[in-house]
Amino acid sequence: MTHLWVRAEQRPNEERVGLTPEGAAALVQAGIRVTVEKSSVRAIPLKGYVAAGCGIVEENAWPRAPADAIIFGLKELPEDGTPLTNRHIMFGHAYKGQPAGQVLLKRFKAGGGVLYDLEYLVGEDGRRVAAFGYWAGYAGAAVSLKCWAAQQRGGIAGPVRKAASKEALLAELGAELAGLERPRAIIIGALGRVGTGAADLCRAMGVAVTKWDMAETASGGPFPEVLEHEIFLNCILARPGCPVFVPASARTDPRKLTVIGDIACDPTSDFSPIKVYDRATDWDAPALRVHDDPSLDVTAIDNLPSLMPVESSVDYAAQLLPSLLTLEALDKGVWGRAKVEFDMHVAGV
Repeated sequence: MTHLWVRAEQRPNEERVGLTPEGAAALVQAGIRVTVEKSSVRAIPLKGYVAAGCGIVEENAWPRAPADAIIFGLKELPEDGTPLTNRHIMFGHAYKGQPAGQVLLKRFKAGGGVLYDLEYLVGEDGRRVAAFGYWAGYAGAAVSLKCWAAQQRGGIAGPVRKAASKEALLAELGAELAGLERPRAIIIGALGRVGTGAADLCRAMGVAVTKWDMAETASGGPFPEVLEHEIFLNCILARPGCPVFVPASARTDPRKLTVIGDIACDPTSDFSPIKVYDRATDWDAPALRVHDDPSLDVTAIDNLPSLMPVESSVDYAAQLLPSLLTLEALDKGVWGRAKVEFDMHVAGV
């Protein structure tokens, strides 16, 4: 029997989950054994999983899971260097040259385990079968506007915290923007899930948006138009051949740009299209000031959907469930393609 083990997230400020109780019930009905760890932070209560027929175990018990269990989480595992023996479903952030990702792959190689990277679960058309993109874009645009509002008042953005709901986030942001003339934003990747979420947030806040996608960036740059907007929202994943949208010279180039929201957030990748910063920001310090006079702040939080954990979990889990229902055929379809991707990258470490 296929055994899916849903682990508790161990990263700070991570309350999302990739399987809802309704999805768990569907898996159980399909003959898949589901084990769910208790969690002190998960946004969706445990009682729903109990009612769905899941087995319940202690928080962070996954290192002692049976060898045949498929461990399912979202964000990073603790970086303790231990070999990884199980099959894992998670966002590995390991295939674009990231230093931490190379360490992760070595752990899989040492233990004989397998990574089914959620970012690389794709259909026959090459499109991802599930993504948190919309809510990443929505929350990323909100944080970027918070950074801009703080600049207008002579400061830098303070800590951000989980929003109780979409409506609560909009009310909070509206209060921070009160009395300020709205900036202009340019979104690259505007036609995708991330860009759509970012544009929807901007629209709700009365921010004028210039929408760019593949057609507008096909020339490969440079793109002086980016510097002519107060806010730039990057919604394009870093991949080989990705053009540079913000060169290192942008710090001192003439510009109206004062806030970069790198919603895709892959600063350590060799293919990052934003060259003015080299590390992610976080909830406690969402803005990284990379230049003064005039100010240029970068916000690059890599778990943005966690700011809206219930909405983003429900949306993502619904997208992923059809693939989870095919777990008994791990050598085929989305899982088979993800395994090929893993084999190619693990061979190089």
